[in-house]
Amino acid sequence: MSARVQAAVMVPMWSLFRREIVRFLRQRGRVIGALGTPVLFWLVLGSGFGASISGSRAGSGYLTYFFPGMLVMVVLFTAIFSSISIIQDRNEGFLQGVLAAPVSRLGIVLGKVLGGAALGLAQGVVLLLLAPLAGMPLGTGEALGAAGVLALTSVALSSLGFLFAWGTDSVQGFHAVMNLLLFPMWMLSGAFFPESGASPWLRWIMRVNPLTYGLSALRDVMEGRDVAGAGISLAILAGFTVAALALAVGIAARPQN
Repeated sequence: MSARVQAAVMVPMWSLFRREIVRFLRQRGRVIGALGTPVLFWLVLGSGFGASISGSRAGSGYLTYFFPGMLVMVVLFTAIFSSISIIQDRNEGFLQGVLAAPVSRLGIVLGKVLGGAALGLAQGVVLLLLAPLAGMPLGTGEALGAAGVLALTSVALSSLGFLFAWGTDSVQGFHAVMNLLLFPMWMLSGAFFPESGASPWLRWIMRVNPLTYGLSALRDVMEGRDVAGAGISLAILAGFTVAALALAVGIAARPQN
């Protein structure tokens, strides 16, 4: 890669990545919402259901079962909020200025996607500290493995959010699409209830849902079991991530009206 091409990719990528981080840190309400909402879901639903749904470990209750799903919810919320910045940047004229600059669209996509993914990963890692309270004490290897799965899941969801935000003109429209797609995608990933207890048609949806495999790999890694199964799940999630990123780059490369 020539120096000119490298600069065309790296400069916008780093600038937009840094902008996402700074914007997040300046919005305290967003920080509280991104972390507080999933924890509230976890505590309320876990306490409400109690031991009605058994977790993967013997004697564990719904708080344990729901904990990995809560971590994925953090990533999901961060992907949604980060993608909204694309719409805001377009409405404020900032995005048009970036697109008019002699920079690579790949750098623009990577900057926005990796910025959102880094925020999701950081928040997920912070909440991993609550794992002992959920009955899931983690060793060093399990914690690092969980962080790796969260990183890949963050990139996947951030890429998906980018895809929908890029073609949306209003924040309200984006929220409607996200409520119709991303939140059900999380609910039908095995985060809310296990696949074994679902209706046959729901099990089919859960099996074609790429987020199911990210959550499955996260559970396997955190519980230190089924390494082969976790590898297969990660391979499927990685394939989806690459496809989503490629589509994001493709849609960003189209001429803007």
